[in-house]
Amino acid sequence: MARTLFEKIWDRHVITHGSGGDALLWVDRHYVHEGSFHAFNALAAAGRDVRRPQNVFAFDDHYVPTTGREQGVAGVADAEARGLIENIARNTARSGIRHFHIDHAQQGIVHVAAPELGLTLPGLVINCGDSHTSTHGAVGAYAFGVGASQVKQVLATQCLWQKKPQTLRITIDGTLPPSVGAKDVILAIIARIGIGGAQGHVIEYAGPVVRTAGMEARMTICNMSIEAGARAGLIAPDATTYDWLAGRPYAPKGENWNRALAYWKTLPSDAEAQFDREVHIDASTLEPMVTWGTNPEEGAPVSSSVPDPDDIADPLRRARMESSLRYMDLAPGTPLASVRIDRVFIGSCTNGRLDDLRAAAAIVKGRKAVVPAIVSPGSRTVKAAAEAEGLDRVFLDAGFEWRDAGCSMCVGINGDQVGPGERSASTSNRNFEGRQGKGARTHLMGAAMAAAAAITGRITDVRTL
Repeated sequence: MARTLFEKIWDRHVITHGSGGDALLWVDRHYVHEGSFHAFNALAAAGRDVRRPQNVFAFDDHYVPTTGREQGVAGVADAEARGLIENIARNTARSGIRHFHIDHAQQGIVHVAAPELGLTLPGLVINCGDSHTSTHGAVGAYAFGVGASQVKQVLATQCLWQKKPQTLRITIDGTLPPSVGAKDVILAIIARIGIGGAQGHVIEYAGPVVRTAGMEARMTICNMSIEAGARAGLIAPDATTYDWLAGRPYAPKGENWNRALAYWKTLPSDAEAQFDREVHIDASTLEPMVTWGTNPEEGAPVSSSVPDPDDIADPLRRARMESSLRYMDLAPGTPLASVRIDRVFIGSCTNGRLDDLRAAAAIVKGRKAVVPAIVSPGSRTVKAAAEAEGLDRVFLDAGFEWRDAGCSMCVGINGDQVGPGERSASTSNRNFEGRQGKGARTHLMGAAMAAAAAITGRITDVRTL
């Protein structure tokens, strides 16, 4: 029987079936971070140990500062953040879990560092207490975020009860126009199907645009699958995947690599496989995208204007748009390319990879930022690679701040925040009210677009520079 990529992974990991259609899944990799302390506390309270510490990997990302890192933990000014960083160090040391801590040379955002270490591999089931775990689907893994109680369950048993999602294939046809990238593709998809458009589904991305995309672009697309309500995003492994994984520190070596490769090549969806739903996107019609509202579906091409709620027949959607525009202090009909920007953030698990920094630097080179702008690489490995290419000098010469690796201003819980009423051009993944700080107004866009906004002080069509 023909099966999809997701069905092949699911079938291989089901241990048993329970009542109500639930299945008990084996979890190959479990990633934890500072925010996993609730699960460790609950595990200790229950008098239980971590069942398979060799399958668990810890990363400091959400709470680590992006400045003053030469002081290590002692340089974390916020006492609560410092306590959480110290807490995961104690929990992982006690449990025998590999920990990429604040001082580690390979520290970074879990969704950036784990793939580049070769921990994330095709065909695996991966969990993390973070919704953007969907990122890891870019290599062909079934990866999804879980809550604190499920983190505890996986720590205690290395298994997880789950209902089987439905499948949705999104095929991206055609060819991307110049200056249109992966962030524009996923923002356009979410704008079309909505933030609940893939609810209850696992998305498999397919088509010529996906097949010709590099691994970092694929991760950007899969990263934001959760913003369309999907359980996970997947891309079939291919030669691009294998070439990218070969030689990574934790990737299989020698004969193990040959065996793994033989298995990975069986994973792509069979030609006759049936999906529960299908969506097609014509990439040739896309432009650079930017959000105008307070959720990722409220986005539009940069050449367009802020939409008018009066044009929307659905009263609930109209009311939601009116609320978004009040928060964002935007009037219907305002050209998006005229909206001023107060600060710029380039980083996050969506756009903090080397290709993103290269794209931004290409726009910045020889120019000066007119608003405060920071760059926080997604990992220390990315930071080192960027510095080896001289990208740090490009940003510094343009007046940007060159920070250390972490989640930074994406969620702002490390202290990197946008001020009340300020408007941010951000490469992060969520533009919710207060996401980057109380009263902060976030416009999501790709790295080159954010760089362009820093240079002009307003939302700018990067194609005009």
